[in-house]
Amino acid sequence: MYKRVVLKISGEALGSSAAPICWTKVEETAQNIRALWEKGVQIGIVVGGGNIMRGRTVTTQDRNRVDHMGMLSTAINALALEDGLAALDVPCRVLSAVDMDRFCDPFSAREANRLLAQKTVVIFACGSGSPFFSTDTAAALRAAEVGAGALLLAKNVDAVYSDDPRTNPDAERYAHLSYDKVIADKLNATDLTAITLCREQNIPILVFALSELPRIADEKPIGTVIDAGKY
Repeated sequence: MYKRVVLKISGEALGSSAAPICWTKVEETAQNIRALWEKGVQIGIVVGGGNIMRGRTVTTQDRNRVDHMGMLSTAINALALEDGLAALDVPCRVLSAVDMDRFCDPFSAREANRLLAQKTVVIFACGSGSPFFSTDTAAALRAAEVGAGALLLAKNVDAVYSDDPRTNPDAERYAHLSYDKVIADKLNATDLTAITLCREQNIPILVFALSELPRIADEKPIGTVIDAGKY
């Protein structure tokens, strides 16, 4: 059990393109986070924005503008998740990489560390605050800034596979991987920038299905661990 983690969840954990914010999903996700928080784990959260707008599906020549729109989508999701956690009496605070004082506080590593030490769940909005960087990379960056013991990547599959298990039933499921193997084999665990940053900072990565988050609180092995080991 890690004392402090950064959890990355996709926007689909809160809704879909048909219903960008689904309060049933928000409540379920908040309950899963609460289960981990109640074990005494300090939790920072980076949330994606794909339920509202997925940048790679937008046809435009201005990537900067698309990424700015994506950042705003993550801010909406962060506020929704904050509401869901507050309803469960979990202390939480949204810190944004982009200043929007009317809605939330600006991000600083000092403030994030202070809040986490007080057992407040910190939700990081607007990714890294810069275009061309994914929210997975933003999660890796925040994990480094707050000294997290691990980066938890909640995905729509339960582990890292050699191929897409939904289309290839023979795909190999990995329990452990090294950073170097993920990079060399171009496995779809996360993006290259996030993997490289975690390798440089020696931050283990756990890739798993969001529905299994409560099992982390029970200290049961799930998903795929990515670290500096040789497997």
